[in-house]
Amino acid sequence: MGRIAGRFARVEPRRRASRLVLGLLSDLPRKNCWTIAEWAGESTPDGMQHLLSRAKWDADAVRDDLRGYVVEHLHDERAVLVVDETGDVKKGTGTVGVQRQYTGTAGRIENAQVAVYLVYAGVRGHAAVDRELYVPRSWTADPDRCRAAGLSEETAFATKPDLAARMVARFLDAGHQAAWVAGDEVYGGNPKLRMVLEERGAGYVLAVARSHEAVTAAGKFRADTLARKVPRRAWQKLSAGAGAKGYRFYDWAAIDLADPRPGSRQLLIRRNRSSGELAYYRCYAPEPVPLAELVRVAGSRWRVEEFFQSGKGLAALDEHQVRRYASWSRWVTLAMLAHAFLAVLRADEHARQPAPNDLISLSCNEVQRLFITLVVRPVHDASHRLDWSDWRRRHQARSRVIHYGRQAAQA
Repeated sequence: MGRIAGRFARVEPRRRASRLVLGLLSDLPRKNCWTIAEWAGESTPDGMQHLLSRAKWDADAVRDDLRGYVVEHLHDERAVLVVDETGDVKKGTGTVGVQRQYTGTAGRIENAQVAVYLVYAGVRGHAAVDRELYVPRSWTADPDRCRAAGLSEETAFATKPDLAARMVARFLDAGHQAAWVAGDEVYGGNPKLRMVLEERGAGYVLAVARSHEAVTAAGKFRADTLARKVPRRAWQKLSAGAGAKGYRFYDWAAIDLADPRPGSRQLLIRRNRSSGELAYYRCYAPEPVPLAELVRVAGSRWRVEEFFQSGKGLAALDEHQVRRYASWSRWVTLAMLAHAFLAVLRADEHARQPAPNDLISLSCNEVQRLFITLVVRPVHDASHRLDWSDWRRRHQARSRVIHYGRQAAQA
């Protein structure tokens, strides 16, 4: 918290931001301004809501501090930047960026808000270093709606690959280094993103659909057609990394692609050793690299799924109850900071005190549990609990009067 302290002009929001981050790390079953304010010992949630909506501080500047914090503590010369999106199911249409759209969180089309995240993945650990809200065309085509949600009237539509390119550029422009970028088919199938990465000298391993067409020395073919042409001797059994149940072994093959521009371009193919299911990746590197290196990068893509799981489960990344853009960016930035703290503490503990053979290494879940239990331990007396009970009931009574009054007026 000392790293971001200078981003707050006044001491009150600075201290409240610290309490909010601790609340995000807490073991509360549900985390929002109400529950965190009560847990932190405040008399009402007004201060927490003010911090997210009207207080003077720059969430993007805090994001930049967070990025430096993660790279400093999880630094890896072979780090991979993993990009992916996640959705939060929402009700109504007033929350910024919400519309009916597909979200992997629900596995179907839902009324949802979608954001794209950039995760720094190294051998010591992984954490998110940037975020961008996906604003659909239905929003950017309506300036009044954008203005009501705190977006600029000049907000232009940007695809998810556009947002990914923007975040990677910010990372590199800040002076940080990452040898690779990984992502799923949404990003691999976008030629513009691939071109941007190649121009920046960043290697990539991006998933593509089986219908993706690639040019080889023998001509232009679909990815699944090329896979059928791979001879049996070309497949190699390699691990895509360690999973919860052991190493993730697949069969892999790479096909060189024809391109007059500098650099090495290949189509990487993964085959499931049990089902035979195939997956495809477009690969680029400034210089030729071994197949094992491409496989390592492809396996790193799952780190972003781990971040979504732990970021939402441990740091309430998806529990924000806010409507405007400024509040959304502030909540998710502080949630990313809370998760990064757990990732860094876990990495430092692994380096300083390796676990004995009869114990697994500390996980972020266990770090959070120990930190809240042994270090924070907020204790409030009965008077504080009763005051909050009165406040909730009074607020709910006012809301009921307003709702019944509105209903009567409509009738």
